[in-house]
Order: sequence, then structure tokens, then C-alpha cells
Amino acid sequence: MKIALLVTPFSDENLALAAQVGVEEIVATWPGLDPAILDGNRRRVEAHGMKLGVIERYVPTLDFIHGTENCRQQTENFKTLLRNMGEAEVPVLCYSWMPNDDWQRTRLDLPDRGGALVTEFDIRNPDKAINATGFNFSPTDPTPASKLWENLERFLNEVIPVAEDAGVRLAMHPDDPPMAEAFGQQRIMHTPEAFERMVKMVDSPANGICLCQGSFASSAAEYDIPALIRRLAPHIVFAHFRDVTGAVPHFQETFHDLGKTDMAACIRAYQDCCSNIPIRPDHVPTLHGESNKHPGYHMMGRLWAVGYMRGLLDASTSAKQG
Repeated sequence: MKIALLVTPFSDENLALAAQVGVEEIVATWPGLDPAILDGNRRRVEAHGMKLGVIERYVPTLDFIHGTENCRQQTENFKTLLRNMGEAEVPVLCYSWMPNDDWQRTRLDLPDRGGALVTEFDIRNPDKAINATGFNFSPTDPTPASKLWENLERFLNEVIPVAEDAGVRLAMHPDDPPMAEAFGQQRIMHTPEAFERMVKMVDSPANGICLCQGSFASSAAEYDIPALIRRLAPHIVFAHFRDVTGAVPHFQETFHDLGKTDMAACIRAYQDCCSNIPIRPDHVPTLHGESNKHPGYHMMGRLWAVGYMRGLLDASTSAKQG
């Protein structure tokens, strides 16, 4: 298992900090379609002794999710990104089928331990819903779940051969919050069964899963997360390591050591079943002195989380060897 980190902003200072705490792979956001930008990012990461392993966040998807008139062009752009990643030897592309564009919360500054700030979702406050890209999303013409599935199957049949040729594996992220419908829009990628259906649509190692622990942990179904990791392990190519308290319809994110999931058991499950994947801390609290301009994505909490993960990994490895 390779500890990865999404560094925001993507600066040499933050890359140096990541290297210093033992990060092996860097996760970068959508680089656009210019291969020179992606290659430049790869070289910057390698200059700090790490590998650029994953692209995720801000990848344009809404047109092919909903099947709009721009669907064809956006799909072609996605293929171009895959080819560019193949040329730059970046092996994983994380994306989602969230029809509301990104994860949604109703509060971004809830005080947690010591006054650290975390995000909250409470369905009783729909007028406060905001997604991670910073705007309210209220569809005027919602796409039904049946159409979302139809669009997904068409998309996978078209892009998976390109991913295979490029040597890139796709990692589908679950809906967050994990609900069958949110704010008037149906959603389809929020259960283990949905992911098993997805990977059967196109049977390929390139058609994989991003196991986001926090998304599944916040489900009203109250999944056993270590068991879920083992169940989906053959298809997991990337993982997000985070935790929550509560569940839909009301939950909040928290420090990795304060949530309801047995995080040590999760690490053991990854080591047993999918030990070669990159795994990164996700959605961390904003700590004292940080602006909270980008909730969940500031550096101090991420550095703390890397240390926590390394401690769990060392303990698990020692137990296996002992």
C-alpha cells in the first residue's frame, strides 16, 4: 500500500512537506488537456522524490453524466486526458458519476476537537446545501436514475478501451452524500451493489473503484467498512481514508481517530486484499491558523493524517510479522 497525498495548493513547499512525512505518491487535480502541463507536474513531483500517481477532482463530467448536447466533446476530452496520462505514465484517474457535480454539505465550518473546523451534512437544511466546487446546485431538469445508468454504460464502453491502451485505470468514486436522491436529483453510485453492477458492465482491469471510506461510512445502511473493503477488493484501484460520525440524513466529518469506523481494521483489510494501491487521507479538519478557504483540503490536517496512517501501517505490519 502506497500512502498518497493530494496537495493543495500544488506548490513546491507542499510537495517538500509531503516528501518529508513519507508520502510516496502525489495526487493532482485536473490538469487540462495540454500534455505539457501534466508532464510538467510529473517532473515537479519527481524532483521531490515521489511519483505522480493519480489525477482526480475538477475533471469535467456533467455533460456525459446527464447526456447533454456537449456530451460528445466532453467524452473526447476525457479520452484525451487518458492518452496524456498514458504518455506521462500516470496510472490512475479518479472520477465520479455525481449528477450534482461533487460532494455536498450544508455546513463547512462546524467546530470539532480543539476548535478545528469540519464539514456537516444535514438534510433538514436543504437551503444551505453547497457542493465542493463552491456553488449551490439545484437541477431544473433532473436526469432519472435509469438514464444515468444508460449514460454510464455508454460512457464505459467508449472510454475503457482507450484507458486500456493508455495503461490507465479508472477509479469510480461513490456519491457523497450516499443517497438515492438529493435535492431533487436521483443518484446511482451509492451502494456496493451499484459498484458491482458497474464493473460488470465492462469487465476490465481498467474499470475500477475508488473506495471512499467516508462516503460509505456516512450511509444510512451503516456498512461494515473493513468487510466492504474485502468484498470490493478485486476492483479497488485507489482509496480515500477518512471517517465520519453520524449517517445520512445527518453526519459530520471528523479526525481519523474520532470517527465510528475501525480504521486499524481497514488498514489490515487493505494490506490483506489490495496492498499495492495508493491510499490518501481525505477531507481533513481545518486546523488553527488555516483559512478554511478550501474545507477538507488544507495541509496541516493532511500531514497529521499521514502520520496517523503510517502508525496504523507500522502496527499492522509488526503484528503480521510477530
